[in-house]
Amino acid sequence: MVMHANQLVVTADVVRALLAEQFPAWADLPVQAVTAHGTVNALFRLGDRMAARFPLEPGDVAEKLRWLEAEAEAAGELFGRTRFPTPEPLALGRPGHGYPLPWSVQTWLPGTVATEADPGGSRPFAEDLAEFVAGIRALDTRGRTFPGSGRGGELTSHDEWMEICFSRSGQLLDVPLLRRMWESLRTAPRPDQRDVMNHGDLIPGNILVADGRLAGVIDVGGFGPADPALDLVGAWHLLDADPRQVFREKLACDDHEWERGKGWAFVQSMGMVWYYVESNPVMAAVGRRTLDRLVAAPA
Repeated sequence: MVMHANQLVVTADVVRALLAEQFPAWADLPVQAVTAHGTVNALFRLGDRMAARFPLEPGDVAEKLRWLEAEAEAAGELFGRTRFPTPEPLALGRPGHGYPLPWSVQTWLPGTVATEADPGGSRPFAEDLAEFVAGIRALDTRGRTFPGSGRGGELTSHDEWMEICFSRSGQLLDVPLLRRMWESLRTAPRPDQRDVMNHGDLIPGNILVADGRLAGVIDVGGFGPADPALDLVGAWHLLDADPRQVFREKLACDDHEWERGKGWAFVQSMGMVWYYVESNPVMAAVGRRTLDRLVAAPA
């Protein structure tokens, strides 16, 4: 599935060659491409317990290495800190055999992604998700604050991006209605400027489900300090109305925090719909469903 201009192609044969050269202890493991709807990495399962992740978009090698090192540091910091499994970083690989970038190896987590096993109607799942968010929030920021880019700072800093999304969505969404919604959400108050630790990307593709419960959380490289409302996006991406209320009550969200969470879910979802409408229909459908939930929710 091609989602980006100049997207890199990675094959199982290339993965095997890289393992044989750089990690010979793993060279005999079965290598299997994982069919996923992620947008950042190609994923390969290595045996039963590991996964290799290969960035899909071209870029500067040194810059990509810094990014992977930061992801590994974040994953290592979160690993084992809640009762819900998250990946453990294991190794970083070098470019080679036609693949031009560094890549990473981490533990494989069992479970079914929430895009395939929809937990939206499960109150027990909502309780699990709230417990995970509360557990992350309780972790020490060690004096760190939001780094200043991406989601998690001020909603109004995304005005320019929203204009791009509105201009690209005219044939896909009710843009006048969504513009009015954004005007309300973008100025949701944040009386307490304190940052807390967040996962940063609680979309269905990063959530593992088993028997209607939260089985694990992946793509944890964005774990870091941000607006406490950032991880509330999971309420809108993952939950129907009744479980969503369970989630809110378990976290004791006040009205200001809840509205900001809606704003962060809005920012993320508006980009999903138009950007992936042809290249990744599953991701586009996630964005559309989240927007539908936001529109249907009481003001």
